[in-house]
Amino acid sequence: MGIRIYKLAEDMGIENKELIETLQDLGIDVTSHMSTVDEETADLVKEVILGADEEAEEGFENVIEFEEGMTVKDLSEALDIAPNSLMADLINLGIMATINQELDFEQVEKVAMVYDYGVEEVENEEEEEDIYGLVNDFEDKDENLELRPPVITVMGHVDHGKTTLLDAIRKTEVTAGEAGGITQHIGAYQVEVDGKKITFLDTPGHEAFTSMRARGAQATDIAILVVAADDGIMPQTIEAINHAKAAQVPIIIAINKIDRPNAQPDRVKQELTEHGLVVEEWGGDTIAVPVSALQQENLDELLEMILLTAEMEELKANPSRPANGIIIEAELDKGRGSVATVLVQNGTLRVGDAIVAGLASGRVRAMINDKGERIEEAPPATPVEVLGLSDVPNAGDLLEVLEDDQSARNVAQMRKNKMRADQLTGNTTVNLDDLFSQIQQGDIKELNILVKADVQGSVEAVKESLLKLSTDEVEVNIVHGGVGGVTETDVMLASASKAIIIGFNVRPGVNARKVAEKEQVDIRTYRIIYKAIEDIKNAMEGLLDPDYKEVILGQVEVRDTFKVPKVGVIAGAYVTNGMVSRNAQVRLLRDGKIIKEGEISSLKRFKDDVREVREGYECGIGIEGYNDIKEGDVMEVFDFEEVKRTL
Repeated sequence: MGIRIYKLAEDMGIENKELIETLQDLGIDVTSHMSTVDEETADLVKEVILGADEEAEEGFENVIEFEEGMTVKDLSEALDIAPNSLMADLINLGIMATINQELDFEQVEKVAMVYDYGVEEVENEEEEEDIYGLVNDFEDKDENLELRPPVITVMGHVDHGKTTLLDAIRKTEVTAGEAGGITQHIGAYQVEVDGKKITFLDTPGHEAFTSMRARGAQATDIAILVVAADDGIMPQTIEAINHAKAAQVPIIIAINKIDRPNAQPDRVKQELTEHGLVVEEWGGDTIAVPVSALQQENLDELLEMILLTAEMEELKANPSRPANGIIIEAELDKGRGSVATVLVQNGTLRVGDAIVAGLASGRVRAMINDKGERIEEAPPATPVEVLGLSDVPNAGDLLEVLEDDQSARNVAQMRKNKMRADQLTGNTTVNLDDLFSQIQQGDIKELNILVKADVQGSVEAVKESLLKLSTDEVEVNIVHGGVGGVTETDVMLASASKAIIIGFNVRPGVNARKVAEKEQVDIRTYRIIYKAIEDIKNAMEGLLDPDYKEVILGQVEVRDTFKVPKVGVIAGAYVTNGMVSRNAQVRLLRDGKIIKEGEISSLKRFKDDVREVREGYECGIGIEGYNDIKEGDVMEVFDFEEVKRTL
């Protein structure tokens, strides 16, 4: 067996295209990067290309270094000529560029040759820096570290008692003077158990938990998974388990509602084993505590287990350094301006500190704790409301104390400039079309996939088939599998995990699609399982060659149905999003599941046939050869556009 073209190109440090062209010039018949050549041919082409490079390098006395983002001004300085003269030379070479315009390597090479200069490409190390991270981050000395309270997030299925549990803990563990009159001012609070504090994040569950993680922030130390003893593991419970596992935080199970007559805690423990969580009494390492939030049973034991887990984690921070923390939530208040709920993670935040958080900067004007009291300083793991930021930051943004206001403003401005540049240059998310090139560049070692389908059997079948595609270069990892349409929560989990979403017989909703566009998450939907498997396999091998791309034109809500003799059932519909075109395809959805795909047989406004109907208008739609349309159904109107594929 010969040597693959892409492998030979990688060894030589050149593009596949350059190698293929060289081989074809030498009269060797190769057509793609998957073609093979024998060792003798490989040695010959190495001598031709690498020998030519050496001669080229030896032919230039002077060599300039090229970095990504090099501008005309930078090049003029490197060549030691006036910018105006260089711009004139660029025009002669057919390159129209302003003084601050960035040039690519080929353009720089063209110009450099005019001045008898060689060009050497160097890696821009600054490109790897995370400018949204901490500005003055440093390693704390062990002697300065002190134990801090653990930060807990409570997750679980709807109606399993998350809010009741939080309320019960808050009421039973507050000091006597505050009992009965607690006002929850912010989305986090602290309780004290045996002289030790515990911080709870009162978030809307795993959506916020993952939303923060999607922005690179890790706020939680321990996840409490609430499961109702009379209900067992439900779809959102599975989602919560997958979110917690993806965040790599310890999980404590609170088996709630044990006071119910039909409670079956052992059944819950059995179901947990199916998701990789084996409780301690069954030989595993997952802590499970049976509780009743309503009757306030075993809450002390749950809190003790939290403290025990925290003790094992050895959570420490340095209270004497400048503070940094995470924005839990933020809003614009008419009377108080930008108000941000901050969880201090390290150091001590004080009134008067100059701060920066994401794209916002300012000075701490006031701090309010979870009891509504104004405080002067907040040590590690303390949640506070902070007033004084210039703009409203995003949840998950890192807040940091800097030396003065000017430094904070400069960092915020630099981030704004970087954000604009990022929007122009694209993203680093995983895309199925570019998967092979990302694998070849070493950007991807693990391909994360999130699977949604219409029934559980399909979820398992797709998951098992995809896992078998793992290779030596890339391991396929299923971050979540669930039943139902693709939701905003799925998109946020995919964004946080850098995953591709595969939908089988289900579709994303309008909001999920908008979030996917914003977060640049790749969603692929299929009606046939083997087609999904084939696409992933081909993408991993660099063989994916899509000819057409589906474009969603609009969405329509069925509000009534009419039987028309000799025609069939016509849907009286309202265009909720986009537009409907007479020549487009239509997909009928019921509860997020695909019922029918076909062509539009008729499109009318009142009694008139029309070519298209825009958002906000009513219309009558018929589906070719299909009559089972019901009130409340949703129609997704789509078309295909041709895409030229380049590798």
